[in-house]
Amino acid sequence: MCGPKSLTALTRAFVAGMWTCAGATCLGASTLEPAQVEFFESKVRPILVEHCYECHSERAEKVKGGLLLDTREGLLKGGTAGVVLVPGHPDDSLLIQVLKGTAKDTEAMPPKKSGGPLKPEQIAALEEWVRLGAPDPRTGSIVSSQAINPKDHWAFKPVQRVPIPVLANPASKVEDPIDAFIGAKLFEKGLSLSPRADRRTLLRRAAFDLTGLPPTPEEMAEFLSDRSPRAFEAAVDRYLASPRYGERWGRHWLDVARYADSKGYVFEQERRFSHSYTYRDWVVDQLNRDLPYDEFLIAQIAGDQVATPDNPWPMAGQGFLTLGRRFLDNLNDIIDDRIDVVTRGTMGLTVSCARCHDHKFDPIPTADYYALYGVFNSSYEPPEKPLLGPNPDPQRAADYERDRAARQKELQDFRAERTAEISKKLRERVGDYLLAAQDSLGLDWTNLEGLARVRSLDPGLVAAWKGRLEQWQGTPTPAFGPWLSLARLTTNEFAARVPEIIRTWATNSAGGKPFNPRVVQSLTDPAPSSFKDVAERYGQLLSSADKAWRDALDSARTNNLPAPTTLPDPAEEELRLVLNADDSPVMAAMKDIDRFFDTPTGQKVRGLQRKLDELDATHPGAPLRAMAYLDKKEPVEPVVFKRGNPGNPGPTVRRQFLEVIAGTNRVPFAQGSGRLELARAIASRENPLTARVMVNRVWMGHFGTPLVRTPSDFGMRSDPPSHPELLDYLAGWFMDHGWSLKALHRSLMLSATYQQVSDPGSDPIVQAAFARGETADPGNTLYWRMNRKRADFEALRDSLLVVSGKLDGNIGGQPVPMFEDVSTPRRTLYGFIDRQNLPGILRAFDFASPDATAPLRFQTTTPQQALFLMNSPFMADRARDLLERPDVVAQDSGRQKIARLYELAFQRAPNSQEIALAEKFVSHAAGPPPEPLPASAWSYGTGGFDPENGRVEHWRPLPQFTGEAWQWEAKLPSSQGQWTMLNRQGGHPGGQATNAAIRRWTAPFTGKVTIAGKLDHPGEQGDGVFGRVVSSRSGALGSWEVFHRKQSTDVAEIGVERGDTIDFVVEPRENENTDSFDWSAVVHRVGQTPLGGAADWNSKRDFGGPKSETTPLNPWQQYAQILLSANEFAFVD
Repeated sequence: MCGPKSLTALTRAFVAGMWTCAGATCLGASTLEPAQVEFFESKVRPILVEHCYECHSERAEKVKGGLLLDTREGLLKGGTAGVVLVPGHPDDSLLIQVLKGTAKDTEAMPPKKSGGPLKPEQIAALEEWVRLGAPDPRTGSIVSSQAINPKDHWAFKPVQRVPIPVLANPASKVEDPIDAFIGAKLFEKGLSLSPRADRRTLLRRAAFDLTGLPPTPEEMAEFLSDRSPRAFEAAVDRYLASPRYGERWGRHWLDVARYADSKGYVFEQERRFSHSYTYRDWVVDQLNRDLPYDEFLIAQIAGDQVATPDNPWPMAGQGFLTLGRRFLDNLNDIIDDRIDVVTRGTMGLTVSCARCHDHKFDPIPTADYYALYGVFNSSYEPPEKPLLGPNPDPQRAADYERDRAARQKELQDFRAERTAEISKKLRERVGDYLLAAQDSLGLDWTNLEGLARVRSLDPGLVAAWKGRLEQWQGTPTPAFGPWLSLARLTTNEFAARVPEIIRTWATNSAGGKPFNPRVVQSLTDPAPSSFKDVAERYGQLLSSADKAWRDALDSARTNNLPAPTTLPDPAEEELRLVLNADDSPVMAAMKDIDRFFDTPTGQKVRGLQRKLDELDATHPGAPLRAMAYLDKKEPVEPVVFKRGNPGNPGPTVRRQFLEVIAGTNRVPFAQGSGRLELARAIASRENPLTARVMVNRVWMGHFGTPLVRTPSDFGMRSDPPSHPELLDYLAGWFMDHGWSLKALHRSLMLSATYQQVSDPGSDPIVQAAFARGETADPGNTLYWRMNRKRADFEALRDSLLVVSGKLDGNIGGQPVPMFEDVSTPRRTLYGFIDRQNLPGILRAFDFASPDATAPLRFQTTTPQQALFLMNSPFMADRARDLLERPDVVAQDSGRQKIARLYELAFQRAPNSQEIALAEKFVSHAAGPPPEPLPASAWSYGTGGFDPENGRVEHWRPLPQFTGEAWQWEAKLPSSQGQWTMLNRQGGHPGGQATNAAIRRWTAPFTGKVTIAGKLDHPGEQGDGVFGRVVSSRSGALGSWEVFHRKQSTDVAEIGVERGDTIDFVVEPRENENTDSFDWSAVVHRVGQTPLGGAADWNSKRDFGGPKSETTPLNPWQQYAQILLSANEFAFVD
C-alpha cells in the first residue's frame, strides 16, 4: 500500500526494533517448561506408544526404515529416508507428511496393521508439537520437583496470614503492603524501587490495562491538569467503572476458558455453536458487575443449580464447560477437556495427566481423575438450550420464528416420512428378526452382530428381540407359547414331532390362559415344515394384526371418530401389542431411529439439522439461550479405565473431590452429579489453590510476568513463587475483600511497584540504578522496575479503530466475521473465533489457542507482524479514517493537523523535530503506487470464447446485482430476452455466442496458482453446457461438456502475474433451455501466504455485490499509517 522511498525511510524512524525485526520466535531455555512436558506426555507420547513403537523402537523385532521414535536422539537423527523432524516447521517435517499421507514416494503411516491412519485431532496435536519446537523430555532435563512430601509443597499448604515486612532501610517510607513485600526482596539484593513514571505513562498504563484502549486526548488533558493527590486513583476508579473493563478482562478469562465459536472438526454437523456468545457476554457482564470470583466460578461449573426462574443467566456461564472442542463427539475426550479446563483453569492442577496412569509428578491418582470423570459423565447438554430471554427486536424475532418453523417442518416432515418407511420395513420383517433372535440365544454380542449382519438385520434390534424371547421363556404368553414349544425341537426331529406337539396345545396354557387361537390356527393348517416356516407364519400374523390396527386408525380419522384403543378381537389385540406396546422392541427402536438411516438419508437429516443450527447461530432475531449443562436423572457411578481404555474397566470409584485438597476424610458427592459440590469445593476459602491461582493471573495481567512462572501448573514441578509471602498476602486479602476482582486491580495499581518507570530515561541517577538492577536481576523477577508491555492483538486492533474514530461501541451479540471482512468496526472480542481454522492474523500475533485452556500468551516478534502493519488493507483503511475524522479535517494548517494526529495516536504533542520530519515527508512523498486492483478478485460478466486465439473476447460486466445474482436487468429474462445470470452457486448462460456466463478471477499477485472445481448440470431436461477455464496469459486451460452430471474441473499449477485474469466460462450447447448450472471453483495460491493476504479465492464463499476499488494512500494518509505502525503506538509505555 505504501511504496515510496520516503515512507520507507520514515517508517524506519518510527517502526523501530520490534515491528521491523526479522528475527524468529525467541527460543526457550534448555530446560523444558512444565507445560511443554505436559503437552508431550498427554498428547504426543500416547500416540507414539500406541501407533509407532511397534515398528520404530528398541522393542521392535525389526526397526523399520532405520527410524527410532522411542528416544529424542533417534527422532532427531531420522532414518534411511533422512531427517524426519524439523522443529518449528511441521509442513517441512517428513514425519508429519507421512502421517498425513502427503509425502512423495513414501507409504502413509501408520499401516493398517497398526491401526491405520491417525485421527485428524491426533495429527493436529503432533503438528502443534512440532510447531512448538518438538519439546521432548525423554532426554532434556525436567524442572525438578525435588523429593518432597506433597503436604510440604508450597501450593498445597493453606494460605498463610503473613505479616507485612518492615523495611530495614530507614530511608524507605513504604506505606503500601505490596511495596513492602517487593521492597524487602529488593533490599536483600541491594536494590530499591524505581521512580514513579510520568503522568502520561501512568494514564496510558491504566487505560490499556483496564480497558484495552488508549485514553482519549481529552481524558489525558483532564488528568494532566488534575493536580490532586488522588488523581490517579480517580482515573483507576473511572476505568474500573467503564463497561470496557469487562470486555478487556473478559478476554483474559476467555483465554483460560479456551473460548471459541465453533466446535472444531465435527464431520457433517454444523460447526458453529448456536449460542456461544451468551457465555462471552455473560463473562463481560459479570466482570463489569464485579460478581465475587467464588460465585463467578460456581456459576460456570454449576450455573444450572444456582439459576432461578427469575434469573436464568447463571446457566449462560456454563459455556465454560460446554464450549470446548468436540473431538468428533468422543465423549471420553470431551469429558477430559472439561476436567482439564476446570482443574488447570481454576486451581492450576494438571489432573488430566492422570487419565491413563497415576500422575507422574503430582499426588493425583487415576482414581481421582475418574472420580471427576463421574461428575461430568453424570451431566448432559440439553438438545434444546434453556431460554435466557427473548430477542429484543420483535420484528427480527418474528422473522426468525417464521424461518425456523419452515426449516423445522422440513426436517420433521422428512424424518416422519423416512421413519414411517423404516417402521413399516421393520414390522414387515418381524419374522426374520424373531428367527434371528432365536438363533442367537446363547451367543455373545460379537457372534450375534455377525449373524445379524449376514442376514441384513440391525444387530441392536435382534438383541432386543432376543431379550424379549428370553423374557417369554421365563413367563410364557398365549401368543408365544406355541413358539416356545416348537423351539425346543431339533432340526432333524422337527417334521416328525410337530403333530405331537400341536396336539398338546389344546390342553396347554400360558399364564393360566389358553394359547392364542389365531396362532394355533395358523400353525395347524397345515403344520409347519421347519422352524423357519414357524417364524414366517408368526411374521404374517403380526403383520396382519398390525395392518388391522392401522386400518382401524385410518377409518376413525376418515369418519371423524375417536381413535380406537384396542382391536375388537382379543387374540388379534394380543398380537397387535407385540409390535405396538410401548415396550415393544420395534417401538423402542423408533426412539433411536437415526441408526436405521442409510447413508443418503443420514446425510439429508444432518444437512437439514445443520440448516436449523445455522439459523440459531446466525439469525439476528434468534432468542438468547444458554449453552447449559444439566444433571442426568440418575448419576453415573464411574469406574477407572485401565490405561485410559474404556474397553478395559477397572474398579468403581466414588464421585468426590481431590484427596490432595480435601484430605483423606473427604465425603463423596451426594447431590445429583456432584457438580455443585465440586464447584463449592473449588471456590472454597479452604482450598489453598484457587485464590492463589487467580491472584497470580491478575498480577501477570498488570505486571507482564506472574509471581508463579507457570500460571496453570501449581503442582510439584512448578517453581516456587518469586514472592511467596506476597502471593499469600494477596490471596488472603482477595478473599477477605469478598473475592472482588475490581478491588484487587485497584490495590495492585495504586502500589508504587505498579507505578514505577519501565525506562531510565536521561536521568543519570536512574540510569545508574537501572544498571545495578540489570546486573543483580536481569530478568526483573524482583520487580525493581516496571516491565515494558506491548499491546496484544486485540488491544492493538481496537486502539486502531478507536483512534481512527470507527470503533463500534456496542456490547455483546452474535460473533461477527471480522477476520474475513476487515472493515468490521466491532471490538476484536466480538470476532468469530473458528477453532478449526483460526485466522492466520491471530496466530501471527500470538492469540491464545482455543484448543485447550491457555495459561498465558507467548510473545513473539516476527516479520509478519510488521508486514501486517505496513501492508494490510485494514491498516490502510484506518489511516484514511484517521485523516477523515472531523477534528483532524478541521485543522487549519499542516502543523495543527500533525499535532492533532499525535494527540490522537500518542496522547501527547509532537516536538519540533517530529514536526519538521513530518512536514518534510508530506511535502516530498513520492508518487502513488501502481494502478489499484478491484477490492474483490472476482467479477461477473458475459462475453464469448474465441477458439482461434484461445481467449475470451467481448467481455462486459453484468450491470445489475439483485442481492442474490448478477444479471442484465432486475428480472429474467432481460428485455432483450437474455438469461445470462451468475449467482453464488453457479448461474445460467445466455443464448448467443457472446453471452456466455463468465465468472472472472483477477490475480492480485504474481506467482503460481492451482484451481479446483466441480461443474454440475443438475437438470434432466435441456442438452447440457460447455464449461471452460481460460487464462488471459496462457489461453484455454481446460474444457468440459456436462449434461445431467458433475464433472471435476481441476487445473494443475500455472503461473500468473498481477492483473492477469482467469475466466470460468459457461456456454449452452444447442440452446440455453434448462441450462442452469452449479460451478464451485477455488483458486489456491501456491507457496507461502503473506500475512494479511489470501491463501485461496473461493467462488461461493467470496460471492457478493459491488465493491469499490482500493484507492492508493496519499502522502498524509501514508504519514498517518506510519504513526499507527510506530512502536509508541503499540507499546503501552
